[in-house]
Amino acid sequence: MINKIVMSMASLRLMSGSLEIIAALIMLRLNQIDKALLVNSGLAVVGPLTLLTTTTIGLVGLADKLSFAKMAWVGVGVACIFIGILKK
Repeated sequence: MINKIVMSMASLRLMSGSLEIIAALIMLRLNQIDKALLVNSGLAVVGPLTLLTTTTIGLVGLADKLSFAKMAWVGVGVACIFIGILKK
């Protein structure tokens, strides 16, 4: 039997990956750099959102098994990833 939390995380990643593939097909169909860049910009929102949501679901699933200090370290790690992504 598959854990509900793992199923939720995997489902989100499958949806995100499917969206990436659909976006690539749309870019090929449009065949214009400016429109492909717009599609790509839309994906820039989806990626971090998927990361944050999947991580949150995983942390909720581990909440009873991790100490507060370990959860804080995971939160700091996720914050560092977002700072690295958003820093210019």
